Amino acid sequence: MAPARTLAQALADGVLVLDGGLSNQLEAQGCDLTDALWSARLLADAPAQIEAAHAAYVRAGAEVLITSSYQATYEGFARRGLDGAATTALLRRSVSLAAGAGRGSGWVAASVGPYGAMLADGSEYRGRYGLSVRELERFHRPRVEALAAAGPDVLALETVPDADEAEALLRAVAGCGVPVWLSYTVAGGRTRAGQGLADAFAVAAGNDQVVAVGVNCCEPAEAAGALAVAAEVTGKPGVVYPNSGERWDARARGWRGGTAFGPAEAPGLAAVWEAAGARLIGGCCRVGPGTIAALGAALHG
Repeated sequence: MAPARTLAQALADGVLVLDGGLSNQLEAQGCDLTDALWSARLLADAPAQIEAAHAAYVRAGAEVLITSSYQATYEGFARRGLDGAATTALLRRSVSLAAGAGRGSGWVAASVGPYGAMLADGSEYRGRYGLSVRELERFHRPRVEALAAAGPDVLALETVPDADEAEALLRAVAGCGVPVWLSYTVAGGRTRAGQGLADAFAVAAGNDQVVAVGVNCCEPAEAAGALAVAAEVTGKPGVVYPNSGERWDARARGWRGGTAFGPAEAPGLAAVWEAAGARLIGGCCRVGPGTIAALGAALHG
């Protein structure tokens, strides 16, 4: 049973709580994510683990679940010997697993990660892949079509590093019949590719298919300023789900630094982000069920 209201209707009424980082919850469950496909590998090898991770966030109070399709692409699975039909089935499975965990009590956001996620080399934090907008549109369209056909409530165009890729994604989703949100990853008050945020968010202005705009997979301190720009440029509800504040040390293969967004910080940050226009609030990497529970308590009492 689906929610009685559409996501856009719910956002008009107030704030919704997103889930947290899927990968850190899967690791907490004992899953090995060292593969280039990251959590997407488990769509084929251990789907029950993905559903269990979603369920952990439902218990924590998440009202919107983001699917495990961020790094799931036709190209990536082809390198593992899967044909197009098998990949389409796995993309659709990502939606059904989230829907099953939610048991109809919330909304499902099908993750559409950036081109760089398929490369599995950190390119999603740089952008500027050397591809044209048209080439990026061609890359994204088959996955968008497969996910849209699975019936999610919204497509999450997330961790987008580059305004050119945002334009390509919005072209790819046009006509698919599913609303979308657009979420950049940012640093230093700009996109990861170095573009100004006002210009970056402008690609979504006036697009009725876009129900929310904002940021994810960034430092918590970056979020409020970016949300304010997004609201000013587009007039749309904001979406925000930053990382914990810890930083990945690629050489040491470990997380460094303190937590700037954990259960203790969640209530204060939630208030700041809501004041900046956010209507979808959650977490990304290293943000677990405890923090999501604290967000829900702060936002919904």
